[in-house]
Amino acid sequence: MSFDFSSLIWILIAGMALQPILMGRWYALKRAQAIAAVEKLHGTRVITMIHRQEKRSLFGLNVSRHIDLEDAQTIIAAIKETPPERPIDLIVHTPGGLVLAAMQIARAVEAHPAKVTVYVPVYAMSGGTLIALAADEIVLGEFSVLGPIDPQIAGMPAASIVRARDSKPVEHVFDLTLVLADVSEKALAQVKRGAIELLTPRMEQNAAEVLAAKLAGGQWTHDYALTAEEARSLGLPVKVGMPLEVLELMKLYPQPVQQSGVEFLPIDIPTKRRA
Repeated sequence: MSFDFSSLIWILIAGMALQPILMGRWYALKRAQAIAAVEKLHGTRVITMIHRQEKRSLFGLNVSRHIDLEDAQTIIAAIKETPPERPIDLIVHTPGGLVLAAMQIARAVEAHPAKVTVYVPVYAMSGGTLIALAADEIVLGEFSVLGPIDPQIAGMPAASIVRARDSKPVEHVFDLTLVLADVSEKALAQVKRGAIELLTPRMEQNAAEVLAAKLAGGQWTHDYALTAEEARSLGLPVKVGMPLEVLELMKLYPQPVQQSGVEFLPIDIPTKRRA
């Protein structure tokens, strides 16, 4: 059987189409092995919520992820099937997402009887921080960050919409602004109430109300980086020191090469010779 040039072209096309699927299967296998290793080392149930852009489709298209109802359904099921006496390590890397989904996950985390630790290797913004509020302990890396949980309405900060409405006489305010401000006030009240609900098991009511108002009330921009030191000063149960095994697991959630100009070669660490 002989191959002509057109046959070779079709083989190459088929290989390019299958490459993302095969790489996805390989990474899934390596992740399963890494998660099992962390569970054995920590004596916990490990659940991950990693939102990155990956080549996930047949043609290698990039898919951007955020917290959605599918995440909520999957994580809640994982938490509920975990024995009540078994601690949970929830590894979170996310820009945020739906408040509804984040609150569902957070309530499931808070309801688990055993200790729940949220690990944030890089960042857990917005809804990710809301989930972290429900944990018994939050573990951050030296440069990891959390963020404000202020709701966004139509892509704009709810607190800023309310301030814009209140900055001029109502007869001079556009009708759409009035509608958005009304929705914004409801959203702010709901997120604050949810944060207080998650915080009160671990701090006094007054302290929880103050902290919820800071995180949800528009004191900072939505992308403000809340460092470990500042988060601890606010009263959150933050510990600094990301385990190496968690960082190694993060490497198995790759970012597409074309999305980043950062490259480096691995360092060969010499092994110590035994006498």
